[in-house]
Amino acid sequence: MKLILASISPRREELLRKAGYDFEVRPSGVDEGEPGAGELPEDFARRAARAKALAVASALPAGNWVLGADTVVTLDGLVLQKPAGPAEAARMLRLLAGRTHQVITAICLVKAPDHIHALTHETTQVTFAELSDEDIRAYIATPEPYDKAGGYAVQGLASKFVTHIAGSHSNVVGLPIALLRRVLTSREAHP
Repeated sequence: MKLILASISPRREELLRKAGYDFEVRPSGVDEGEPGAGELPEDFARRAARAKALAVASALPAGNWVLGADTVVTLDGLVLQKPAGPAEAARMLRLLAGRTHQVITAICLVKAPDHIHALTHETTQVTFAELSDEDIRAYIATPEPYDKAGGYAVQGLASKFVTHIAGSHSNVVGLPIALLRRVLTSREAHP
């Protein structure tokens, strides 16, 4: 059976396609919102991934498999979501410059209409080089930072800022493919 991706992220689509998965896209329409008071970044990502998957699964015939995902960038417990504009993107890049931050992607696999088969997450450590004001000005002048958690794309122009990645590269792009494979394999073992 085909997997339903509850996301409009072109990066997630590309990762799934390159990994050879058969899927279709159904946007969830769920607003990720903001982390709750005292909510850990991984719990926030898991909550958003769950909401996306359940929103799509509830509208499908029983038995369809739906994948929801949400990626957050966090530094010192602060969640850096998608920047609203250049000033916010510049602020995020200044925070990340010369430091190591975490990228957390949560995935939720639901069997329609509402059976949660898996809800898990992966964390990857990403270290940025020091960035000059000119580096930041040039980057925020491009369209790249504005639809990405943390205000950067590791697979794009910002790749030159990244000095080290500890963990899954695909997780930083938006979907931990090896983790997804384990979840889907467990689905096949326990339908």
